[in-house]
Amino acid sequence: MYKKILMPVDVFEMNLSDKAVRHAEFLAKADNATITLLNILPISSRSLLRGFNSDIKKFEAYMVTESEKKMNELKRLFDIAPENIHTEVRFGNVRDEIISMSNKEDYEVIVIGSKTPGMSSHLLGSNAESVIRYAKIPVLVVR
Repeated sequence: MYKKILMPVDVFEMNLSDKAVRHAEFLAKADNATITLLNILPISSRSLLRGFNSDIKKFEAYMVTESEKKMNELKRLFDIAPENIHTEVRFGNVRDEIISMSNKEDYEVIVIGSKTPGMSSHLLGSNAESVIRYAKIPVLVVR
């Protein structure tokens, strides 16, 4: 059914990802699919360090390294072949990066964890809701 699965993860809020792991794993096992774990880091840190270009590069390199470490820990939770799990770290807007990657790289489904909606997500919208609204492929939201 699905050969390429995109799974956005927030490595600093692993409880969201933990819930979605089992669902992505189930889909991947059904057709020996690949899963790409995608962590998107905010670019707002650049404005905090304006004028300190070398510090920005060091900070971003540090954040990428930490994100990759946490995604490698997350990879161990999957019961599928390690070569079928890929990781990627990007900087930018969560929704925009997920949608861009899903369109450019021929993913067939997005599996994303979500919090139980509260007043703030009803008023402001959540990342999961935003992805659902703009995605051109199926999105499985796991709570």
